[in-house]
Amino acid sequence: MARIAGVNIPTQKRVEISLTYIHGIGSSKAREICRKIGIPVERRVNQLTDDEVLRIREAIDSDYRVEGDLRREVAMNIKRLMDLGCFRGLRHRKGLPVRGQRTHTNARTRKGPAKPIAGKKK
Repeated sequence: MARIAGVNIPTQKRVEISLTYIHGIGSSKAREICRKIGIPVERRVNQLTDDEVLRIREAIDSDYRVEGDLRREVAMNIKRLMDLGCFRGLRHRKGLPVRGQRTHTNARTRKGPAKPIAGKKK
């Protein structure tokens, strides 16, 4: 099992697909990494040599912000917005949608399950 950026990537899948299991690497970045290192598209993770795994690991460490560093940066950005007290920060603090979606109906993912209001009937 290959361990890259602190994540055990699946061994039976193609390299391009299994790299997307790392937080911060999507399909386009995974394709770019494979092309840069020179790994064929159809190659699977269990067919990689130790040298190729090492080259992938070094390429990700040097060129991309992934996993813990990325999560920390995103959390710090949200915390900065909340400390500023700007509109987006207030929405984050209240647990409401941040990007202008309606909240009269929908928005259940952010607001959580519906809470019944006593005495309210249609």
